[in-house]
Amino acid sequence: MNTIANPSEEARRNASKNQFGLVYKGAITENKNGEVNMHPVSYKIRENKIVANIYTPANFDSNKKYPAIVVAHPNGGVKEQVAGLYAQRLAELGYITIAFDAAYQGGSEGLPRNIDIPANRVEDIRAAADFLSTFNGADVDKLGVLGICGGGGYTIKAAQSDKRFKAVATLSMFDSGLVRRNGFLDSQIDTIQERLKEASDSRQKEVLTGEVNYTSSAPSKLSEEELSKISTDLYREGMIYYGDTHAHPNSTFAYTTSSLLDLMSFDATNNVELINQPLLMIVGDNADTKYMSERVFERASGTQNKELYELKNATHIQTYFREDLVDEAVKKLEEFYKNNL
Repeated sequence: MNTIANPSEEARRNASKNQFGLVYKGAITENKNGEVNMHPVSYKIRENKIVANIYTPANFDSNKKYPAIVVAHPNGGVKEQVAGLYAQRLAELGYITIAFDAAYQGGSEGLPRNIDIPANRVEDIRAAADFLSTFNGADVDKLGVLGICGGGGYTIKAAQSDKRFKAVATLSMFDSGLVRRNGFLDSQIDTIQERLKEASDSRQKEVLTGEVNYTSSAPSKLSEEELSKISTDLYREGMIYYGDTHAHPNSTFAYTTSSLLDLMSFDATNNVELINQPLLMIVGDNADTKYMSERVFERASGTQNKELYELKNATHIQTYFREDLVDEAVKKLEEFYKNNL
């Protein structure tokens, strides 16, 4: 079986600075009475153990009821990065939140490693809601969801049919199917059939030999010269975030090539009119991924309670960590969930 590159030393150092492995600024370092606390938990999706972190509000009392929010991480991301940041910030506002690692990814179980199939990612979100519904103190009648980047696209899909989610929000949404099919900014439309053939051959190879091919690789710290050669903000800043400043040993860009059989036929906008819940989509006004949120928002005709909110002077990756943007996004989420949960 082909293996994914080992995590960088930078990733190990970042995670080692926090006893929970959290790599975002302001992360909880220990649980203290009267403050927001974090609880590592696990549950099963079929035979696979899923690892997650639940954040509880300050002065949490399990005999009371609190609104709850599922937070879905970006492609290649893990719960210790931006998903954990927003989960913690929402817990500070009084919500019980859960940030999880997708099945086959991060610290969760599943073989081959780093399968990235949309149906699995949607089930990850539903399963997190299942687990929250059994958590003492969570009010299942006041359940929201926040999907970030690729987790945003899968959140849009999950909310189309799962009406337990009473309020649906995305941050810097990324439609994985659209990009895997057409390429980022429609740069690979001419090679769709070629790449589908490659994915098909990779699946056949798995069946006949057990060997797994991977597309992309683990992020690494790049030099200024190397970064300057990356033309898009998303991938240049993403390499800095995932390969350096917020690197985590469980995070990787790699996914099984055979996953493209499902990824390339997925589209977050298919049946998006089924969303009748309140919908908030937050984007950076300078994000080169903004067109994906605009596309979903325009086609989400099943709800009249919807808003596309732009963070000023913001790129996609900057919404993950830049303090002023995170503060503004959280303020907007606070207003949205307060009004709709």
